[in-house]
Amino acid sequence: MSESRAASGRTQSIGGAAVARLMQFGALPIAVVFSIIVFQIGNDRFLSEMNVINMTQQGVFLMLIAFGQMIVLISGGFDLSVGAVVAMTSVISAKVMVAVAIIFPDSAAIAIWAGFFAALGVGLVTGMINAFGVAILKVNAFIVTLATASIFQGVTLVISSGVQVSGLPRPFVYEIGSGRIWGIIPTSALLALPAIAAIYIAINHMRFGRYLFAIGSNANAAIVAGIRVNRNLIGAYVACSVITAFAGWLLTARVSSGEPLLGGEFPLSSIAAAVIGGCSLRGGEGSVMGVFLGVVFITVLGNGMDLMRIGSNYQMIALGVVLVGAVVLDRYRSSHTLS
Repeated sequence: MSESRAASGRTQSIGGAAVARLMQFGALPIAVVFSIIVFQIGNDRFLSEMNVINMTQQGVFLMLIAFGQMIVLISGGFDLSVGAVVAMTSVISAKVMVAVAIIFPDSAAIAIWAGFFAALGVGLVTGMINAFGVAILKVNAFIVTLATASIFQGVTLVISSGVQVSGLPRPFVYEIGSGRIWGIIPTSALLALPAIAAIYIAINHMRFGRYLFAIGSNANAAIVAGIRVNRNLIGAYVACSVITAFAGWLLTARVSSGEPLLGGEFPLSSIAAAVIGGCSLRGGEGSVMGVFLGVVFITVLGNGMDLMRIGSNYQMIALGVVLVGAVVLDRYRSSHTLS
């Protein structure tokens, strides 16, 4: 009798764990597999080696930005300025690289490093501006980041005069932008791995991550618990912008020029990927693995529709539908948790 009860208890615990996992990721893994099958049937080139490499190159930029968005979402906010940060990073880092390359014509590495640090500087400044509005002035994150998105885009257009910046160092374009390690792994994906690992460690194994979950769940309770809310919110917005700027620098290498209108799709797609992956719009929820699956789903969806010659206008409709579905799923998860 006791053995049957124990077996029943184990079954219930396994079932409970499965339900909890399903509530965390929803039907996302199933949707990813189903999408891959459908697109492979629709076009047998979908799972070819060349297209898988292409999807990896396409997805790495969204992956970084979505992880940055995840950090802010966990804290209870979100960042609508990521697309403008990508554009500003692209133009400023490109201008810096071109200028340094003129001074040091025989050393492309110096120009590339200068562009990299310029990108990080852009991320640091834009992140501090967003953090000042949200954490210090206590203005709603939607208003702050919507306003800063307009400001950053305007500054970018003023700096560039609306014209792309060309003449980037060849190793930056051909080795970082389109190069591959062992002929398979895109260089940009390899360069992104340390950043992704750092995000994983910060969210899952450091006090910073635990504090963000606490702030997003209940900011007042976090204050009572002795957590420095403002300091951690500043850290969240700065981290998001720095990661986004890094993605913008890598994307500049991919497109081979500084583009003042680059990154316009990232605010919507990064939020969609994060929310689909289990981040809550109310804060306090999210996981690296969930956001990873969300990015994979959106990348597969976009690439598959490209191969099936579905127009960009219809792709925008599909992404909007996916985002609405993610918000509905988020509300369902929340109501299930409360019940």
